[in-house]
Amino acid sequence: MKIPIYQVDAFAERLFEGNPAAVVPLPSWLDDELLQAIAAENNLSETAFVVAGQGHWELRWFTPRAEVDLCGHATLATAHVLFNHLGCPPGRIEFHTRSGRLHVEQASAGLRLDFPAIVPVPLPMHSAAAEGLLQGLGAKPEQLLAAPDYIAVFADQASVASLEPDFARLAGLDRRGVIATAPGDHHDFASRCFYPKLGVNEDPVTGSAHCKLTPYWAERLGRSDLQARQISARGGTLVCQLRGDRVWLIGQAVDYLQGEIKIIF
Repeated sequence: MKIPIYQVDAFAERLFEGNPAAVVPLPSWLDDELLQAIAAENNLSETAFVVAGQGHWELRWFTPRAEVDLCGHATLATAHVLFNHLGCPPGRIEFHTRSGRLHVEQASAGLRLDFPAIVPVPLPMHSAAAEGLLQGLGAKPEQLLAAPDYIAVFADQASVASLEPDFARLAGLDRRGVIATAPGDHHDFASRCFYPKLGVNEDPVTGSAHCKLTPYWAERLGRSDLQARQISARGGTLVCQLRGDRVWLIGQAVDYLQGEIKIIF
């Protein structure tokens, strides 16, 4: 069996920045064990598998270790491949996923992802969950929040940039990962994202994290349209727009490679 594969830098304006994702189009679904093995072999933060449906596309995302419910950068990369390599008509793509129906639309500034907004709730600084989180981060933020990920809010971007987490401790927490965020130096807010439980110590650019960060910063700053920068080693920029119970994320994508997976049964 030969399967096409694309690698795309998502939320990137040029090669070698943003977050690399593998995109694997399939004629029909393979066994989950094989999908996970391909993702582990790719060893990227996410591998997206996509299958054509009736008027939509079925989309699943895998880290090297597990399938996840939502992934922004790999959705952006998949839409980029469908529009630019697989003949998908210009306009709008509908994906059916574990997080429901998601849409990606071509916009003047790039590709616009329509994702669910997830509003984090305050986490008491002296709770048992907070104790392990603070030990794992090795620093004390101004505020803690909880969603599917923990969120640590710091006073400034420099505090987020200087973090040196204990990834083994973070992997032992009871949520998917940890997001550190602060007001940005040149953007409305900055962040870093850590997912050692999923085999990704630090994710370069994380679309799903901004489904939680956008509602928080929109309320704090009193604006629904925001510019964000994820300050990982690669770095990436996102336009974030809160629209009711949805978050629109706009970014660009750049091709890195196109190849073929050869599987012998």
